[in-house]
Amino acid sequence: MSDSPSLHMLREHEITFRVRYSETDAQARVYHAHYITYFEVGRTELCRASGLDYKRMEQEGLFFVVTEVTCRYRGSAGYDDVLRLVTRVVKTKGARITHEYALFRGDDLLAEGQSTIALVNRAGTVQRLPDWLLLDE
Repeated sequence: MSDSPSLHMLREHEITFRVRYSETDAQARVYHAHYITYFEVGRTELCRASGLDYKRMEQEGLFFVVTEVTCRYRGSAGYDDVLRLVTRVVKTKGARITHEYALFRGDDLLAEGQSTIALVNRAGTVQRLPDWLLLDE
């Protein structure tokens, strides 16, 4: 990946998916912790759409770790609902990337959140982001 000057991190990406039965609780609503998993999927798919290969990065000894995550619940989703997740990169600095998330069912905002991830090597030592991961501010 270090030889990847043609890569450029997208600022925003959107995915849609259907809620699986296993993601619901006894009240037939999406269990709260799954929203964080949805955010991770959004973050991963934004990277994939940018041409970033997580597997290759890890083979080269670079890993992203979550340093902070928040979620504000505004509504609930249930089994078989089709959801739309918008993931945005809002800040890149030093070793960190900050993302914001907005999860919708139709036009209804169900949850919004934010996460910060940091780049580390195999030993867990913080690494500066390569230029191709930085936003053009």
